[in-house]
Amino acid sequence: MHPKLSIGSWAFAFGPFASSPWPFSRILQYAREAGFDGVEINGFAPHPTPESHPTRGSRLELLDEIEACGLGISGYAPDFTKVSPALVSKESYLERLKSYIDFSGDLGISTIRVDTVSPPGRLDEREYEERFQRLAGTWRDSGALAEEAGMRIVWEFEPGFWLNKPSEVRRLVEMVDHPAFKVLFDTSHAYMSGTVGARHAGAKELLPGGIAEYARLLKGHIGHFHLIDSDGTLHDDETSTHAAFGAGLIDFPEILAELKPAIETMEWWCVDFCFSAEVEEWGRQAIAFIRERIREAG
Repeated sequence: MHPKLSIGSWAFAFGPFASSPWPFSRILQYAREAGFDGVEINGFAPHPTPESHPTRGSRLELLDEIEACGLGISGYAPDFTKVSPALVSKESYLERLKSYIDFSGDLGISTIRVDTVSPPGRLDEREYEERFQRLAGTWRDSGALAEEAGMRIVWEFEPGFWLNKPSEVRRLVEMVDHPAFKVLFDTSHAYMSGTVGARHAGAKELLPGGIAEYARLLKGHIGHFHLIDSDGTLHDDETSTHAAFGAGLIDFPEILAELKPAIETMEWWCVDFCFSAEVEEWGRQAIAFIRERIREAG
């Protein structure tokens, strides 16, 4: 396995950085100095959006800036907060998605990250199924739009959003049933979802085999990969705490070996330090740690 490694720019915009986000140009300099091969772009202002770079010319200038730092782009994580896909009309969601597809196309990005937007919570059976069916249909058509543009949609499941149980994740991606719609497998979220059962509505659904079993459950459906450690806790009781590599509970050689069939041909893996105040220090340590774990995984 010889992936290029990127760092998610959202780590410098959310949580402890929210009051004073790093400019995107500063992140590019950091990524280069820390030894990353690229960045995964946070699609929330002040980082690049279709509004901040409204023309193809302005986007090509941005691409030139990124490439001048010797970096590539592993994906785009845009803002869908105003169009929750299980609640709004399919048309309004797809309209927003089209703007992100156009933006990503101009930058040569092939992977667009999505989530369910809605927080987790208990719903009665009728409302649950209505939302589930609406979501699956919207994301099926999203996959079709992405496929036409030579891209794919990847869904990041996590404790902070609706549908965070292993069986729900598998059922949803199977119901969408589109080759351009896949799951984004984040090691920290997978640990909190499958091992801890964080924010599961009703009874917790735990996997005895932990992350490795989660990987087997989603065989054939994994389309993007985020790496980060987990200490088994939530950040602000909302979503997974992103711990320093080696300071948490994840057995990376084991999970990399289990995931190898799905991830060994991926061009990019992304390091995700969202909500981590220590991202500067931890990011500089990440690449050597990951390369060594890849060697151990065989």
